[in-house]
Amino acid sequence: MNRQLLVNATPPETRVALQEDGHTVEVYHERRGHEGLVGNVYLGRAHRVLPGMQAAFVSIGLDRDAFLYVEDVLPRALDLESAEEEEGNGNQADPTSSGNDRPRIDDVVREGQALVVQVTKDAISGKGPRVTANFSLPGRTLVYIPAAREIGISRRITDEVERERLRRILEGFEDSGGFIARTAAAGAPPAELEADRAYLKTLAASIARRAESGEAPRLLYRELDLAQRVFRDLVTPDFQAIRVDEEAVAERLREFAAAIAPALVARIELYAEPEPIFERYGVEAEIERALHSRVPLPSGGSCVINQTEALVAIDVNTGRFTGKGDLEETVFATNLEAIPEVARQIRLRDLGGLLVVDFIDMQDPEHRREIFERFESELARDRARTRVLQLSDFGLIEITRQRSRNNLERVLTRSCPDCSGTGRVKTDLTAALDLRRALLKASMLFDAGETVRVRVPSSLAQFLAEEGQILEEIRSALGIQVEPVPDDTLPPGSFLV
Repeated sequence: MNRQLLVNATPPETRVALQEDGHTVEVYHERRGHEGLVGNVYLGRAHRVLPGMQAAFVSIGLDRDAFLYVEDVLPRALDLESAEEEEGNGNQADPTSSGNDRPRIDDVVREGQALVVQVTKDAISGKGPRVTANFSLPGRTLVYIPAAREIGISRRITDEVERERLRRILEGFEDSGGFIARTAAAGAPPAELEADRAYLKTLAASIARRAESGEAPRLLYRELDLAQRVFRDLVTPDFQAIRVDEEAVAERLREFAAAIAPALVARIELYAEPEPIFERYGVEAEIERALHSRVPLPSGGSCVINQTEALVAIDVNTGRFTGKGDLEETVFATNLEAIPEVARQIRLRDLGGLLVVDFIDMQDPEHRREIFERFESELARDRARTRVLQLSDFGLIEITRQRSRNNLERVLTRSCPDCSGTGRVKTDLTAALDLRRALLKASMLFDAGETVRVRVPSSLAQFLAEEGQILEEIRSALGIQVEPVPDDTLPPGSFLV
C-alpha cells in the first residue's frame, strides 16, 4: 500500500492528511486557540462526587469541569496477548460494564482531593472533557502506563514470532510492567526500545515531581503539536513520503524525527509548488465531499450518512445501478462496492460512538457472510478501537467506535441558524398558512380597507402570487389587502408583519 502524510501549515491552522493508495482516509485539524486537550496531563481537584452516577467532576482549570468515571480511577490491567495500541490518552473503561463488587466512587475519590488526570476525550456536544487517573505516555515504539503492572503487544502486530520477540524484550526491562509495544515497535532493535523506555520513564518522573509542588488545578504536561503527534502515531517505515508545505514546520519535524526515528528523516520533504498541497493531492475536494450526507458510488449507487445525537446512521442504496443479473446479484454487488467507501468515510469523517450501517437486504446466507467478513476486514485498518456486531436479520451492522475528539463535521461546521440544526425548514405552503393564521389572530389590529405590507422571503412572495387564493381568503375575512414584500434577509419559512 502506498501511504503518505501531507502537512498543510497555514496560520492560524495546521491540517494533516493521511493518504492510502491516493485516497484520503484521515484528516486532522488544529487551530490556534482551539487546540485539543486529549493527551494533556493535569493536576486536578475533585469538585463534586456523584455516587448515583459512579463518577466525579474534576476541575482542571477549564471553563467546564472534566468527568471522571470510577473505572478510570481504579488500577488497570492490560490484555497480555492483544493490547490495543494507545495514543497517550489511556484506555477508556466502559462505564456500563461493571460488577457488583467494584468500589464506589465515594470510596476512592473525595471532594477537594487533588488528582493527576489525563484527558481522554475532548469536550463534545456540550459535555465536558473526560479524564482518567490511569494516564499513559506514548513514545515512538512504546506506551508507558505507570499504573499498570503488565506488558502488552499491539494487536496490529500479528506475526507470532515478532510478538514473542517483543514480549521477551519488554519482560527484560528492569521495570517490566506498564509497557505496550506499539505497531512501530515491529522490527525495532532492542536498543531503540530501551531508549524509548528510558525517555518515557524520565517524562513520567518529571510529571510526578511537578504534581508534588504547586496548587491544583494546573497543567502538568502538554501533548505534542499536531504535526509531531501524527508523525509519532501514524508514520511507519512503509510510508513513501511526509510532505510539508511550510519550511519551519518541516525543519521542526526533521528535528523531532531525528530524535525518535532517524531512519525516517529522509522521507520528510518540503512541498514548494505554487498549487496548495491539499489541492494538488485532492484532499480539499475530499473534505468538501465529506461535509455532504450523500456519497456517490461508481456504479450509480450511494451511501447516505446522517449524524444524530444518539448514533450515526449509514444507509446503502442501489440508486441508478440496476445490475446485469437478478436482484440478489445486483444488491450483493452494490453492498460489496459500498464496503470500502463506508469504511473510508468512517475514518475520514472520524465518526464515533454508535454507528449503524444499513446494507441492502440480501437473501443468500453466503452473501451475508461475505459482506460481514469483508466489512470487518476493512474496519481492521482503522486505528480507532472498534467493535462490530454480526449482520442482523434486517441487514444492519452495528459498530461502536472510539470517540476522543470532535469529528470533521463538528470541527468545520455549525448548526444552521435557520433550521436550528434540524436540517429542515418549513415549505412555502406551510409558511403561507402560518401567515394566514397569524393575520387572523391579530385581526383586531387592522382597519377595514387597510393595506398590510408583509416582509417575506422571495420564494414565499412568489408562492403567494401564484397561489392567490390564500391572500383572497385573508381579504374576505378581514377586509384588508396584503402586500408581500420580498426580503431575502429573512430565514426561509419566516415572515414579518
